[in-house]
Amino acid sequence: MDKQYEAQYHSLEEQNWWFAGRRHMVWELIAQLQLPRSAAVLEIGCSGGPLLRQLREAGYAQVTGIDVSEPAIALAQERGLPDVHVMDGARLDFPDQSFDLVIASDVLEHIADEHAALKEWRRVLRPGGQLLVFVPAHAYLWSQHDVVNHHFRRYSRRHLREALQTNGFRVQHLSFWNNLLYFPTAAVRLLQRVLPPRPQGDLLTLPPTTNNLLLNLLKLENRLSKKLPVPFGVSVFASATAAE
Repeated sequence: MDKQYEAQYHSLEEQNWWFAGRRHMVWELIAQLQLPRSAAVLEIGCSGGPLLRQLREAGYAQVTGIDVSEPAIALAQERGLPDVHVMDGARLDFPDQSFDLVIASDVLEHIADEHAALKEWRRVLRPGGQLLVFVPAHAYLWSQHDVVNHHFRRYSRRHLREALQTNGFRVQHLSFWNNLLYFPTAAVRLLQRVLPPRPQGDLLTLPPTTNNLLLNLLKLENRLSKKLPVPFGVSVFASATAAE
């Protein structure tokens, strides 16, 4: 992503409703998996490490994070996370079958060769290991936000399912995420096509009341969508198992 945008990203990632809501959803999905606290967990695209820190505080002892960004890993280290590394998500420097869970939130769309990345994620998972992946949805929602973030693509449910299955995963649950805000987001993205583009994407600092309201809406949705598929949303997520 653009350097100026990345600095803004890191300043907001702990409290911003979008990032906090997505972490909440990841946490809900992890809780469903009922992994032992001894499970080896890898987060690909860990950024400054807020999810890794949450996992460690919950008692997960084997938590590893990687990110392609040196400033992100430096920030994670400043936050007290020891096992974090600058690394390409499509070329992992870990032995085969090293992890029980791989988490990749809004990472796959940044990688030119999605199949190479998914093969690597499958390689480092133990047989029966779990993958949690989030990606942006719908090609028609493409905007300056995607350009600033250096995205290669947005996903349909079918695209994500086929990519996972082609590369050795069994999809257990696949659905849209953030459906409550789909229509406002779609309206804004369509409007942006006739207005001058925002050079730094869609990240905004919101008043605390507004931020908390949006976060609580997402948390409510998270508890529903982890169980039931929903027909629309601005992201797609999947829970998948490494085929044995």
